[in-house]
Amino acid sequence: MKKFLIHTRKSIKFIVLTLIATFLIIGFVAFLYKPTYRVMLNGEQIGYTENKSQLQKKINNYIENGNDENVAYVQVDNLPEYQLCLLKKGIVANDDEIYAKVTQDGIPYYRYYAILENNEEKFYVSTFSEAESVVNGLKEKNSTNMDTITIAEKYDTEKKEYASTETAVASLYKELQPVVVASTNSTKSTKKATTKSTGKVNTSTTISSGKASLGISLIKPVSGIITSRFAASSRIRSSAHTGLDIATSTGTPVKAAASGTVTFSGTKGSYGKLVVVTHSNGVQTYYGHCSKLYVSAGETVSQGQTICAVGSTGNSTGPHLHFEIRKNGVAYNPQNYLY
Repeated sequence: MKKFLIHTRKSIKFIVLTLIATFLIIGFVAFLYKPTYRVMLNGEQIGYTENKSQLQKKINNYIENGNDENVAYVQVDNLPEYQLCLLKKGIVANDDEIYAKVTQDGIPYYRYYAILENNEEKFYVSTFSEAESVVNGLKEKNSTNMDTITIAEKYDTEKKEYASTETAVASLYKELQPVVVASTNSTKSTKKATTKSTGKVNTSTTISSGKASLGISLIKPVSGIITSRFAASSRIRSSAHTGLDIATSTGTPVKAAASGTVTFSGTKGSYGKLVVVTHSNGVQTYYGHCSKLYVSAGETVSQGQTICAVGSTGNSTGPHLHFEIRKNGVAYNPQNYLY
């Protein structure tokens, strides 16, 4: 028993001495050195930083925003790597030099908006709101080329020369020219567009994400590219999208999705030129932003009959058909039934 106690006492003494020595060593190292990060770029040491999170955050902010208000992002091919190490207290971190070396070869990409006429870039502006102002200015002046004016978001490594709203509107504006109609004995019939608004329409923004039973079969009114989906939000509208936008060329014939009675035909606010066809079971289909309307309220139309033509009237930035399906006034997603 006595031997055991002696052995235990020696062991405790050894452990205590070991701990004291360890703390002394740690204290000595802490006095001479400080924990920091060695920064490597492409396998080469470029400096030291005491706060890698703060340095990397600064680099990330440059990549995401650049140093110019019109920069969308900056392409930086090589990012730094960090290695934890002990650095003598006399050596100073060099975050600014590291940041400069990492970003010196960055390629900034500028975001701008092109105003196009017939898909040809005519003018450039720096913001979407400026582009909208150009389009709205042309609409207010009833420019005859509205159906050919579109907006495109662009990115480039070089800055474009931006035009003012007034300059773009003045240059793009085209006045309606009087048309002289020559007399003719031809008996060839043509489809005549209607100009007078007739009937009533429900423009509520009530939508449903469900799928209602319509009780009728539908066909696609046009073929094209879907550019805005049901319930989507956008800076060009004040509420959720009540329909589906199908982009195609101006003048493309629009067919009635099902047989029914025309209950509205004319111009209606943001819809522009609009046709509404009422079918059975409380179902209605809407055809908006048209360039021409070929039917009037009260007319009966057959499925597949041409009722209007694609355009860009109303709240629109390019030629497309705004197509809605409603039942009892509530708008449902057309992609649950078509496209």
